[in-house]
Amino acid sequence: MTEGQRGIEAVLKLAPVVPVLVIDELAAAVPLARALVAGGLKAIEVTFRTPAALESIRAIAAEVEGAVVGAGTVLTARQVEQAVEAGCRFMVSPGASPDLLATVEDGPVPLLPGAATASEAMALLERGYRFQKFFPAEPAGGVAYLKALASPLAGIAFCPTGGISRASAGSYLALPNVVCVGGSWVAPGDKVAAGAWDEIEALARDAAGLTACGQEAL
Repeated sequence: MTEGQRGIEAVLKLAPVVPVLVIDELAAAVPLARALVAGGLKAIEVTFRTPAALESIRAIAAEVEGAVVGAGTVLTARQVEQAVEAGCRFMVSPGASPDLLATVEDGPVPLLPGAATASEAMALLERGYRFQKFFPAEPAGGVAYLKALASPLAGIAFCPTGGISRASAGSYLALPNVVCVGGSWVAPGDKVAAGAWDEIEALARDAAGLTACGQEAL
């Protein structure tokens, strides 16, 4: 296993859920990340979907003790450079273009690339990516599809993301080829806008205790 794969494995095994955040206001970044970390979710993915994303990554990396902040929806070489400079600890992409893979190869920050089909997953495995994002999880076939991939693609561990809820997370976590799930339900937009950090911390604590079939860990 490469150093990058060991790095991404360590990130994905920090908790059963990786929060996927779309941050609209920079002022929310630090208190939101602190609430998630306090609830037990240290790996935090900030998606490159808003103008505030890059500075949010920078602020969380600098100010939130215990946070392992990642850059999500990474599509281009320029975004890779920006994310690394801002202090991200891991990167996530919805797919895997040749240019993107060439950019991150032997780089300082590991990538979790996305795959939605068996062929895409196999192509990534050939390049050494044992850990992959299954995206978009629910539209692409959900639990049944991933279960079908478990035996023929036994060398791959997935972080399914996209449409997963608190109710469905446990069914994914029960699969032998799922290491964790990505989800946005732990930081609902209305609670972020309201600054309801205690409520978000409670959602994070609940998510951190999830195991297979959605039961809390003992």
